[in-house]
Amino acid sequence: MARCKEFPTLKNDLLIRAARGEKVERIPVWVMRQAGRYLPEYRELRKQYDFFTICQTPELACEVTLQPIRRFELDAAIIFSDILVIPQALGMEVLMKPGIGPVFTEPLNTPADMEKLDMNVDVIEKLSYVYEAISLTRCRLEGTVPLIGFSGAPWTLMAYMIEGGGSKTMNKAKKWLYASPNESHTLLQVISKTITKHLIQQVVAGAQIIQVFESSAEFLGTDAFNKFCIPYLKEIATNVINGLLDRHIEPVPMIIFAKGASHSISKLSYLGFDVVAIDWLVDPKVVRDFCHITVQGNLDPCALYSSKSELKEMVKTMVEDFGVRGYIANLGHGIYPDMDPDSVKTLVDTVHSVSEELIRKGDIFTQLYT
Repeated sequence: MARCKEFPTLKNDLLIRAARGEKVERIPVWVMRQAGRYLPEYRELRKQYDFFTICQTPELACEVTLQPIRRFELDAAIIFSDILVIPQALGMEVLMKPGIGPVFTEPLNTPADMEKLDMNVDVIEKLSYVYEAISLTRCRLEGTVPLIGFSGAPWTLMAYMIEGGGSKTMNKAKKWLYASPNESHTLLQVISKTITKHLIQQVVAGAQIIQVFESSAEFLGTDAFNKFCIPYLKEIATNVINGLLDRHIEPVPMIIFAKGASHSISKLSYLGFDVVAIDWLVDPKVVRDFCHITVQGNLDPCALYSSKSELKEMVKTMVEDFGVRGYIANLGHGIYPDMDPDSVKTLVDTVHSVSEELIRKGDIFTQLYT
């Protein structure tokens, strides 16, 4: 597993330009969870290795990252990893159980349990496998598309660490916010600092754009979101930029995805991120009224179950509603494991063909920026 001496020159920079609000020849498209269980080649690999073994083995993580790039004309690769590598780095054991998902063997039951965490974790040492996978993948992509790095956001990770896995209510984690707000802020601060280090190191390793997943934002009302999410998201954006500049590295574009936080899209657009990703509940026709930066999204993942003709029509409508400037096409959340890969091909090809035609005609070209 040798890293190339120099990373290959990027040939397709559509995603980078779109993230920065620049002109593009066609709308870039990628898919959240595009490397994973819906691909038969991934399922074959999983017969030999468990989930976290793949994540923690750079050669395997690289292979899985490249699988959808070989199949589809996607405009980005996203490193195969998991948001729960942060709790693991902090000293928590996480198992991936078939049919259940992630399970924490010893979740944080009370604020006193925070004493078990490695508050000053050496991220570079603990998560070296992520950075090695990123560097290796950058080489093997050969500049075809940019590579995305990512992390979960503080509240989302805190919720997992307390709930011990997925939850329909997140009531255990939310209890902390209301019954132990000071301790909650302490935990969120620890997680935030760890995320910041992780994101910076991903860029150092070769990530060309990064996304922060606040996937559990939907469980919080506006006031709680403003108190327990917004400050830490802003802190991460600011500190990642400053941390890269301190290392004489040009900051890369950053995407924030807060699922279910349509009430705060305007605030999210002023935190220092370059792109706000939205879920399928947000109307593309109105999002431009309160978001001044690039938008990513937001096809309902279930739309991929439609017939090819119906899917093409829905994608066409989505592209026309968002406009072709300052827009990155994606789903409104991750792709489901039982999805037909052919539907992904239809999504990708339709985004490209429709947007190329619109740009050629000069239609809705300056909807966001004039």
